[in-house]
Amino acid sequence: MDSVVGLKDLIHRALDEDMGSGDLTTTAVLDGGETGVAQAVSKGDIVVAGIDLFREVFGAVDPSLAFEAYLADGRAAGKGACIASISGSLKSILLAERVALNFFQRMCGIATLTRRYVEAVRGTGATILDTRKTTPTLRGLEKYAVTAGGGTNHRFGLYDGVMIKDNHITAAGGITQAVRKVKGTTPPGMKIEVETKNLEEVAEALAAGADIIMLDNMGIGEMKEAVSLIGGKALVEASGNVTLSNVREIAQTGVDCISVGALTHSAPAADISLLFK
Repeated sequence: MDSVVGLKDLIHRALDEDMGSGDLTTTAVLDGGETGVAQAVSKGDIVVAGIDLFREVFGAVDPSLAFEAYLADGRAAGKGACIASISGSLKSILLAERVALNFFQRMCGIATLTRRYVEAVRGTGATILDTRKTTPTLRGLEKYAVTAGGGTNHRFGLYDGVMIKDNHITAAGGITQAVRKVKGTTPPGMKIEVETKNLEEVAEALAAGADIIMLDNMGIGEMKEAVSLIGGKALVEASGNVTLSNVREIAQTGVDCISVGALTHSAPAADISLLFK
């Protein structure tokens, strides 16, 4: 979490967006000297992710607030579980509440969905991967949440991994040409991944020397044939139209990993309330 670039700036920008010129309601309702305790309570079964960010938002509003976490990132919280408590100025707690929950609920939602996918393929040997289908500027947080849920990060951006996709192949004139060009320019030791749509493209990617072959939107039968054709000479990634209802069947084809865009682009926010005692 500490490695997320610009985290403090992100928090302050989010707070500025919410507060603007001030909280009209809290200023009217409270005198400013009231103190008390608020508890973050799960309203469903979730996986915790982002507890330190949750803490940081309250601290950014008022460093005198006391924060106590009861569950660490990666831990499961059942319905009614108290995840954390914040004590001190009620005005400060109310000022931070929405922004803190927005970040926290988003991250817990991603971790919770990821855990469901990880559990669905348990015992098959397949790894669940995220993608770059993330909220702009929140990628670091969202990918961190994936790891809290037990998933594995794919490349972070365009700069730390080579993935030759269909548009690259078209632009280069074919898979063989694209792989040849990449091999001539990328740093030694960097894995080269190639997206394929059918068995003919799988064979070409394998012959060209791809380190990872992505099976994009293939049916179960074709995936099995592709895994057999590759025969362990490259890692195999399944991608496209992956759901909780079919992910185990995909894993059982023998693929090494399964990338799931839904982990970050479609995860529902976890249901968490902040309640004054």
